[in-house]
Amino acid sequence: MWGIMGDFSFEIVARDKGSRARAGVIKTRHGEIETPYLVPVGTCGTVRGVDPKLLEGMGGQCMLANTYHLHFQPGDELIKKMGGLGKFINWNKPIFTDSGGFQAFSLGLGAVHGSRKIGYFPEEREVKDSGKKEGKERLAKVNDSGIVFQSSYDMSYELMTPKKSMEIQSNLGADIIMAFDECTSQRSEKEYIRKAMERTHRWAIQSLEHHDKNQALYGIIQGGSFKDLRKESTDFIKSQGFDGIAVGGSLGEGKKEMNELLGCIMECLGEDNRPRHMLGIGWVDDLFECIERGMDTFDCVQMTRIARHGNLYVSPPEGNLKNKFKIKISKTKYEEDKGPIDGICRCYTCLNYSRAYLNHLYKAKELSYHGLASIHNIHFILDLVKQIRESIINGNFSELKRKWLG
Repeated sequence: MWGIMGDFSFEIVARDKGSRARAGVIKTRHGEIETPYLVPVGTCGTVRGVDPKLLEGMGGQCMLANTYHLHFQPGDELIKKMGGLGKFINWNKPIFTDSGGFQAFSLGLGAVHGSRKIGYFPEEREVKDSGKKEGKERLAKVNDSGIVFQSSYDMSYELMTPKKSMEIQSNLGADIIMAFDECTSQRSEKEYIRKAMERTHRWAIQSLEHHDKNQALYGIIQGGSFKDLRKESTDFIKSQGFDGIAVGGSLGEGKKEMNELLGCIMECLGEDNRPRHMLGIGWVDDLFECIERGMDTFDCVQMTRIARHGNLYVSPPEGNLKNKFKIKISKTKYEEDKGPIDGICRCYTCLNYSRAYLNHLYKAKELSYHGLASIHNIHFILDLVKQIRESIINGNFSELKRKWLG
């Protein structure tokens, strides 16, 4: 067991014999998290389309909220006055918060370059390949002191520093928080990515100094898609007194490169038994590949984001790697389909409504579609990670992976 403070600990309860996959329990002051686990993202304190109590009823163990957005709206000091984010949203389970560092990427060079966590936005890749000038405005600029944000809410300017990030996350009252970091774009040169990594390391030390000691603090490994930088960052973060370790930043141009980088990181971590978190990753195949390499928790907005755009998860054999385990509910072939979204799913939506009805709601742009679709996608993924955990404990992880990924 890895124990840091009275309210936080991590125990590994089972390991897969054929890989680095492991099942564990994270204990916090607001309850336990059985791992592996994909943390639903409630950017503004709510998972879109799903009430916190409904999420809890689906087996939701925790959620992740966004430091940047809650700082600007409604304000972290207001949330503190309301008793913290948990009381504000009526959620008495663990809460993760990010540091605001990812917004340096999403509102900064990532937006300008069209860079994703993995790969590029298709329309922006065309800009790169054509040699045309990149033209998106940056709302976040990085210097050695911190990140200068131009608020997307009122366009005001504010400098966020490691100390400020720690203060905001303390006001929010999360159980598990992230060190302040800089997430870099894949299009940046190696020299810049090294400087950003070194800056992240300095900010990590400042985060350790200023964080609320009632909160568990995770250090973040950076270094872009360069293995030597990832090794260097892993060694540094591992040497510090963080309660957990997270992997952040852009992870290459494809999933093969991401998996190779993650394997490199995990080899450097070795037998370090602190909990490990993967920032911003969570497709079905990612879960299997990253868990196999030793990852414990994830956060990802995809469950609800793709639901809003008409994409609903389905199991094998209908779901597979080629279609990314999803169907497009707007297709004509579903207009008279009386079956549930997924034949083996036991979520509220699948137990009560047909594909035909969801097809109608989506095309009619009914708001109820968003809730029903999100309920299904969240339940589907939470059930999958539960199956993965059980497979590790029961010694059949590789069989479950073959069933899903072939």
